[in-house]
Amino acid sequence: MNTIKKLLLDLLKKILGIILYTIFLRFYTIGIQVTSLWNPKAKLWLEGRKKFPALPFEKDTAQQNIWIHCASLGEFEQGRPVIENIKIHYPSAKIILSFFSPSGYEIQKNYSGADAIFYLPMDNKKNAANMVKAINPSLILWVKRS
Repeated sequence: MNTIKKLLLDLLKKILGIILYTIFLRFYTIGIQVTSLWNPKAKLWLEGRKKFPALPFEKDTAQQNIWIHCASLGEFEQGRPVIENIKIHYPSAKIILSFFSPSGYEIQKNYSGADAIFYLPMDNKKNAANMVKAINPSLILWVKRS
């Protein structure tokens, strides 16, 4: 009986977590939309997500696509040596770079070490599926500051 109770409580926690996260994302998006009326960085954040990814190269299932996500400029600078070493050791691999914040994207949108650069779309199941389908990554690296 305790096992069933524990399973039901765990399921309830998971469901509530998903609901709260979904509500948070909706309010976050609304907050960014309102803030974008006077804040240029918020406006860039919104506008950048409308361009989700038109990859500037032909997709080839045999090709290695390496997706590297850097939340902001600091993470990019941490990950830059990794990106540059990947290009040296796997020159035919396509480097796909995503950013969460305008501070990283706007400064590095023309970075020559990547084959495609774009904003990470808002977090939801549909966007995640579209992103993975569009990129077809062989490897995904998330750069995180420690």
